[in-house]
Amino acid sequence: MASPRFVPPHPPRPSGPAPFWAGLLGERARNAVYGWSQQAFEKTHIRRQVFGWTVHIPLHPDSIQRVMLDNAANYAKPAIVKKLIAPMIGRGLLSTDGEDWRKQRKVVAATFTPPAVDALIPVFRKAAEDKARGWGDGARFDMAEEATATTMAVIADSLFGGDERLKTVAARRQIETALAAGSEIRLPALLGLPVFGWNRKIRAGQRAQRELRATLRALVQERADGKGDDFLAKILGDMDDVFGDVEARKLALDNAATFYLAGHETTANALTWALFLLSEQAELQDSLADEARAAIAASGDGPVSVERLPCLRAMLDETLRLYPSVPRFDREALGPDELDGVAVAAGDIISIWPWVLHRHARLWDDPDAFDAERFAKNGDRHRFQYIPFGAGSRTCVGARFAITEALVILAHWITEWRFLPVPGNRVWPTGSVTLRPQGGLPLRVERRA
Repeated sequence: MASPRFVPPHPPRPSGPAPFWAGLLGERARNAVYGWSQQAFEKTHIRRQVFGWTVHIPLHPDSIQRVMLDNAANYAKPAIVKKLIAPMIGRGLLSTDGEDWRKQRKVVAATFTPPAVDALIPVFRKAAEDKARGWGDGARFDMAEEATATTMAVIADSLFGGDERLKTVAARRQIETALAAGSEIRLPALLGLPVFGWNRKIRAGQRAQRELRATLRALVQERADGKGDDFLAKILGDMDDVFGDVEARKLALDNAATFYLAGHETTANALTWALFLLSEQAELQDSLADEARAAIAASGDGPVSVERLPCLRAMLDETLRLYPSVPRFDREALGPDELDGVAVAAGDIISIWPWVLHRHARLWDDPDAFDAERFAKNGDRHRFQYIPFGAGSRTCVGARFAITEALVILAHWITEWRFLPVPGNRVWPTGSVTLRPQGGLPLRVERRA
């Protein structure tokens, strides 16, 4: 008899949906992945009224394909979302639409081609080894913190010339504080109210945003003065050619903020959840360590080839299915349309939830269970039922960078170290802008023989 699959934690699911106002109180207000009913994981479309907004949650891959690809011109970043993220990332690649987005995408895309990403594998390896050098056999670490510090070093070294200002504990705390404030300003934004610093968390988040942008603004000025030859210097020069000097500096700053935050936060979360899942499945972890050791040995003195890590890649894909780094993203309809037989009007919000889609009962066998074999073999999945990096033309430009970075770091870590759970520790997913384990991820590390 086959052994039962491992089912990692997820919030409880009531049988039916709660009224929308329940999402403004208690755990539902703090945690975006809490409070979903079982019905949500079975329906193909949900339509709700929220403070005068009509919100559609499409849960059929055909509907998501229509929004993100077939009729993508009809769906833009919602004005309310732009309002929420503008203080931090301005009009960078993540927050723009139309011709401005296409121009910016073309400028940054060269940094993320397959050859360009492969050339960065030694940077990924060094960051992994540098972090692990501080571990002691049998010691306990918060691996969410360790993963975040590692991916911050990767972004700083690969995109920003290794600037030490972007690797500090203070910078890490600023990002955490800025992200934590995001959930606090959702309600006033929905009500159309100005986003004032009406509580301590919001004020701290706004202060953190200003401090981070001040640091990045200084980097942009230094590149404008000819100091440094890196990703930031390149996009500043290329943006100047396309947009002119004044606008180029603004967009270089906005994209520096976008890639600094999104470039490390999402990969850190993927690494954290992967380590959690490995810590709970010792045999799988040992098997993947053998694969990683063989791949590293086969590379000799050169960088490891991620093509030699098919099982680790399948494991990472399954991690991102169960715990997508970004649990939701939104669009706003510019004109009328129809999704799954439901009329969509101009101004309606389309809320796409990888958290729900990736665990949908109609799309996945035993959807809450971990099973990397789903990705180890070629199945008949709809290409829009698994969207950890978005979909269509707006698929994350850094997706290959993130996957390669995560695989290289994991390969080097699990080759040398075994990751073990801490008895009595409860791991619980909490979602706001990104999906993290609540309170971090304490694990014990043991050096492999």
